[in-house]
Amino acid sequence: MAMSVTQTAHHVSLRALGWLHTHREHGALPPDTTAELAEPNTVYKPLGETALAASLVLREAVAGSTELRLARELLDFTWKQLGGGDMLHERLLRYPLMSDPLETYAHFARSGYRHEELDRLLGHTTSLRSARAMEMVPNRRLAVANAARISGFDGGGRAADWARLTRETWLGALPEPWLIDWMTAYNMTHTVFHITDWGRLPGDLPADLAGYLGRWLPVWIDIWAEIGEWDLVAELMIVGSCLPEPHIDPADWARLAAVQREDGLLPRDGAPVEGDAAERFATHHHTTVVAAVVGTLTVARALGGER
Repeated sequence: MAMSVTQTAHHVSLRALGWLHTHREHGALPPDTTAELAEPNTVYKPLGETALAASLVLREAVAGSTELRLARELLDFTWKQLGGGDMLHERLLRYPLMSDPLETYAHFARSGYRHEELDRLLGHTTSLRSARAMEMVPNRRLAVANAARISGFDGGGRAADWARLTRETWLGALPEPWLIDWMTAYNMTHTVFHITDWGRLPGDLPADLAGYLGRWLPVWIDIWAEIGEWDLVAELMIVGSCLPEPHIDPADWARLAAVQREDGLLPRDGAPVEGDAAERFATHHHTTVVAAVVGTLTVARALGGER
């Protein structure tokens, strides 16, 4: 008997979460890692991405007891890797204009993990004109604003101008949809993620942007699915779960479930999945995180509708 979309999404997210849990030690920081993080994308960023997926599983609370346990254990593992927040605190002390300590901390703060000294330091740094004047691409400004919102550092008259930040993005200009390219598509997905806080606030997406995405998202998903860019396909499907009227297509889900490996790994693209466990983790960890997120949010929207 064919599974419903909700069942398929749950199955994909459960297997992805299980793979992340089973292989979590491949994402551990090397023993000599310091807050300077010479290669943050290889030894630091994956921990934050794992924490993101786990935090959303706990936030939505639509998974079973097994998934909730795995998510909590993943958050405990990643928090321990970061010294219970000590590494984030030290990194912000050394590099007070970097936003990654705040952005990483937000995943933990969402789930109740706090670090008193880091809270105090972020309360100061986020109040500075320098922090708000840092030059970055528009969707990154939204990322920082959302991290501050989640963590509780957007008050005191420092709240972001969400309307202005939104209109400064590619998506905010309602551009010609046929001129989208690979990197622009990724930037667009993250614009939606941060405006809606990963689907928590679908109503915060302006109506004209929601209508634009409702029309063109299915086209973009088909284009990138045709060439096997599964990481981007799954991120576009997350966008569908963040819309006020969610776009959840059974065909998209059947296609994504078909390419997921039995152990839960979701391939990054159409290339063969090769290498030992450590190499597969390095190559396909991000896509498997995305699989856990899209499955979780799809189930939540299918069960609960707009919140």
